[in-house]
Amino acid sequence: MEAGEAKSKKPRGPRLCCICNQRRPVLKRPKTLQQICRECFYEVFEEEIHQVIVKNRLFKSGERVAIGASGGKDSTVLAYVLSELNRRHNYGLDLFLLSIDEGITGYRDDSLETVKRNEVQYGLPLQIVSYKDLYGWTMDEIVKMIGLKNNCTFCGVFRRQALDRGAALLKVDKLVTGHNADDIAETVLLNILRGDIARLSRCTSITTGEDGPIPRCKPFKYTYEKEIVMYAYFKKLDYFSTECIYSPNAYRGFAREFIKDLERLRPRAILDIIKSGEDFRIATTTKMPEQGTCERCGYISSQKWCKACVLLEGLNRGLPKMGIGRPRGNLNGDHKKVTKAGATAKSIESKQCGSLDF
Repeated sequence: MEAGEAKSKKPRGPRLCCICNQRRPVLKRPKTLQQICRECFYEVFEEEIHQVIVKNRLFKSGERVAIGASGGKDSTVLAYVLSELNRRHNYGLDLFLLSIDEGITGYRDDSLETVKRNEVQYGLPLQIVSYKDLYGWTMDEIVKMIGLKNNCTFCGVFRRQALDRGAALLKVDKLVTGHNADDIAETVLLNILRGDIARLSRCTSITTGEDGPIPRCKPFKYTYEKEIVMYAYFKKLDYFSTECIYSPNAYRGFAREFIKDLERLRPRAILDIIKSGEDFRIATTTKMPEQGTCERCGYISSQKWCKACVLLEGLNRGLPKMGIGRPRGNLNGDHKKVTKAGATAKSIESKQCGSLDF
């Protein structure tokens, strides 16, 4: 009887996509662990980003929008998807590519070639702004002076300001960046580890700088890095995949490894960290820095001089460590100790900080 029943059972057919139930699955989504086909992956990936844009009202019809383009997977996928969604859903946006040339031989010069190809592939105008033109220094020159330990501090500060300067050149209304869910989760952890209350209170915001001249948006806020890589792979997008040669020892790298370990144990951990960051409430008794403008270059700053001006002054004086670390008191006071050797930084009010006044 049992043998007869066994013979009558039909063999199982191939597993099908859990969404369309028609095609063979080609991947398991890292975010949901669903096994889906390529076509359904494209659809859900793009639709999720569209819903983020719509629900958060990231854009208005007729706006000029700059896409921060590095040539890497995140910004390349962002440029491609945003172009597609703009056409498909009639956002009515004028899109531009904005790239920053930090001056890193063997890395940025190669990635910029990718961006130039993207300019042609997606039909989007490209603007390139360089550290050399803005600050008179390349990252190669800065690393020769400062070494590998603190170079990411210089690059991060200069890059944020350079993006705003480039956006101003393009006269755009918004600047979008390819920061993904992994990046934001890492930033939440970093700000906790550093005790940086000011940044912790805003690092999960999908739009920042709304009170400034050019707001920044993150359409990939809830998009996993692994899914971005899969999308780029299946779509055969042209992107640059080499890591920066100066970043192996970056502090963020340790947070990134921790996030990856958590994701392996529990894929939803990334979204849960972001949710925790969104729900943080800063005590009303906590004194927050007051935002103003730099007296030297006019950029946004909570001090009399912005971080970029302080770092640049240190470079120009041959005191590259002058702006490293958290400031204690007034950075511009006379005879402030800035190195172990007891070098002093006098008032930097009298010198220009570079061609920052576009």
